[in-house]
Amino acid sequence: MDADISDSLQAAVRGAIETRQPLQPRGHGSKDFYGNAAGGERLDVSGHRGVVSYEPGDLVLSARAGTPLAQIEALLTEHGQMLGFEPPQFGGRGTLGGAVAAGWSGPRRPWAGSVRDFVLGVRAINGRGERVRFGGETIKNVAGYDLPRLYAGSLGTLGLLLEVSVRVLPIAEAEVTLVLEPADPLRQMLDWQRRPWPLSGLCQVGGQVYLRLSGTAAGVDAARKQIGGEPWAQGAVFWQALRDLELPFFAGGSPLWRMSVLPATPPPDLAGEWLVDWGGAQRWLRSEAPPAQVWAAAAAAHGHASLIRDGERGGGVFQPLPPAHTALQQRLKAELDPSGLFSPGRLYSGF
Repeated sequence: MDADISDSLQAAVRGAIETRQPLQPRGHGSKDFYGNAAGGERLDVSGHRGVVSYEPGDLVLSARAGTPLAQIEALLTEHGQMLGFEPPQFGGRGTLGGAVAAGWSGPRRPWAGSVRDFVLGVRAINGRGERVRFGGETIKNVAGYDLPRLYAGSLGTLGLLLEVSVRVLPIAEAEVTLVLEPADPLRQMLDWQRRPWPLSGLCQVGGQVYLRLSGTAAGVDAARKQIGGEPWAQGAVFWQALRDLELPFFAGGSPLWRMSVLPATPPPDLAGEWLVDWGGAQRWLRSEAPPAQVWAAAAAAHGHASLIRDGERGGGVFQPLPPAHTALQQRLKAELDPSGLFSPGRLYSGF
């Protein structure tokens, strides 16, 4: 049931400030496995839900942070629209606020944009117990610092999200998935991305490459004929399973890493099993390699890596930051959450 419980959430935050009790905002908890173990008492945001405004003609939707992604996507589908950043729904769960806080984008990300590219505005409660608003509900609303996008990927460390306004996209007229087995998958994926084709997914699993085309019927058909191959009936199931980490690859027992690198980066010298997504820009790795070795390999490739599941987590799960970046993060945290109230340690130790 839709409800606005912002008053009670603000009261809880102000009470926590008085008692110096850290808080851990939480929606469905579908991404509890992600990030470092956070300190603080859990603050349930899932009751703060409901679409606040939606004008299909403006391609903008605003909803409370606890609104289930499934509810939002059902509404958008009725109007032939979708969330362009394709957020995961682990176990069929997830909220809009959690999707933004986690900053996870699905297979469509290189061609449609990331989570932060779609965030237009936020309403939140900061570490002083104040309600704040950044951005707005129109695409051209940014003047000065683009503060709303700072909340994307912050894992709840900058404040309690109350409401998010996002840009949405029309559902493509046509969409097909092709499965191919090129001799050199990475080189072939790079070549395909140079073509004027309506790509919306490009992934390598083993020796097979899965390619998704989304656009006008004429554009998709023309690209498919140039690429070759026949449409695969299970394409929609595959991309959803990839998005939600439900492919067999993700079920292994070894530590699961996610690495972000330039698409043309050769395979890093790390023992393990690889899955290549985003046309080469996102690499998933199952490996028993020590964290320091994985981070060193990512840094050598001018990228970064995060430990997603399992493995040794005592030294943190995210790529260590350079001193200048650490100082910037600490300054940002001090400005928006001066008492260190929200999810302490979830991103990095000390903030």
